Amino acid sequence: MLFFPLFSPRRSLSSLRRAFVFGGGLLFCLPAVANALQPGVTTAAAACVAPASWARADAAVPQAVDAGALLTAMAGRAVVLLGEQHDDMDHHRWQLQTLAVLHAQRPNLVIGFEMFPRNAQPVLDRWVAGELTEGEFLQQAEWGKVWSMPAELYLPLFHFARMNRIPMVALNIDAGLTRRIADKGWDGVPEGEREGVGRPAAAMPAYEDFLFEIHRQHALMRARGKGAPPVRDASFRNFVDSQLAWDRAMAEALLAGRARHAAADGSLPFAVGIMGSGHVRFGHGVAHQLRALGEPSIGQLMPVDAATPCAELADGLADAVFAVPALRQPPAPPPRLGVALEETEGGIRIGEVSAGSLAERSGLRPGDVVIEAAGVPVKRSMQLIAVVRRQPEGTWLPLQVRRDGKAVEMIVRFPREAR
Repeated sequence: MLFFPLFSPRRSLSSLRRAFVFGGGLLFCLPAVANALQPGVTTAAAACVAPASWARADAAVPQAVDAGALLTAMAGRAVVLLGEQHDDMDHHRWQLQTLAVLHAQRPNLVIGFEMFPRNAQPVLDRWVAGELTEGEFLQQAEWGKVWSMPAELYLPLFHFARMNRIPMVALNIDAGLTRRIADKGWDGVPEGEREGVGRPAAAMPAYEDFLFEIHRQHALMRARGKGAPPVRDASFRNFVDSQLAWDRAMAEALLAGRARHAAADGSLPFAVGIMGSGHVRFGHGVAHQLRALGEPSIGQLMPVDAATPCAELADGLADAVFAVPALRQPPAPPPRLGVALEETEGGIRIGEVSAGSLAERSGLRPGDVVIEAAGVPVKRSMQLIAVVRRQPEGTWLPLQVRRDGKAVEMIVRFPREAR
């Protein structure tokens, strides 16, 4: 289940940690609400890591580090993972500038993207080869289906790869497979249906604890305070299996991409993975699976809000973090429906409706299944988020929901903000 849509252009790491929410058997890395920095306000956290600078986050105390020396060291690794908050354009700008520096030092490079499932690989190859227009690329890769965040967030990265003829590697698996594992567990899905993904390495204890907290919060929301406290039962084990399979798939694809593009002399290219920071933090996700596959030479870099407290940047969060400067005039928050969502096979089920919310005023009810938004079918929560976040104030959004087995037309009226 996920609260929808809660996002801010800047958030602390603690809010990012809270933003992992369980929805339909998947972990969605969504931004959470955070207090934006106000112009002219100086905080202790701002003095911890200066804006637009790097700091090591692999020791007890964050330490400033020279960008040139850091990235030269990272270019010596076999694989480097670049985290992100999916909806934050500054995170993607940071990824682009970091990629440019790494590519200058290691031109023999492949770039892996969490955003694409494995079956999109032929489309990525044609894009890099210059055989597709931008529109053809997004259409054939089924961007709106497989990711649903605005393509504009990622297009500079895609164009960088094509301009420099850098192979792009599809890292993900089909979302349906992840859901089946969450429902049935790893062993409950036949080997022939696992898209070639090998059995993941067991979760590190700290990672399992982190996932249990997410699972617990989800279960409490579903129970609404009723019933026994959540335990580490079969449902939780399946949940862990689904996340491990996701991490394992991306680790395997990064190594396979290196092997596929090996030089004539057998030397392997440098690989950079573009993925949500949840797969990077503390080395619990993709890095753990890479090590289990026999690849120990891994770098992990993340962008963070410049106001992130020092205590949240220590103890192995990553090799280093880049402090993204706060906006002096944060944009107005996007529209919010005020609902909790669950993905189902037939659409997006509304689990909860907040009192006094736009959803409640529009007549949406718990149990409604959203099947269309603005006349377009929606099957993933991200698709609905993308539609709502683009909705201008003072306009109407038609929704079609399934209620008690019948299709019902609804209209969400977005208010015009007071000036």
